[in-house]
Amino acid sequence: MADPTPPAGGEPGSGPADAEIQPTWRRSLRDVGWVAVAVVGIVLGAAVVTDFLPEAVRGLIVDTPLAIAVLIGGTAWLLWRIGRRRSDDAE
Repeated sequence: MADPTPPAGGEPGSGPADAEIQPTWRRSLRDVGWVAVAVVGIVLGAAVVTDFLPEAVRGLIVDTPLAIAVLIGGTAWLLWRIGRRRSDDAE
């Protein structure tokens, strides 16, 4: 019968470092998925809420680059948080 333990090194996927990396990638993909779901929900919610606003307020949102500014600001904030979290984890 073959030995069930993997070799000590040399082959990708066989060392303890690879065992530690895999859950990190899974957690990261799960985080990306949750952020994507949240962003889609926020955008759809904003579209629905915009339909109920008075014409003057709706015109301000639709006819000006306000929505683009909010999206750029939100993206910058999210990227800043992601970058800050990584630098905190490295310490």
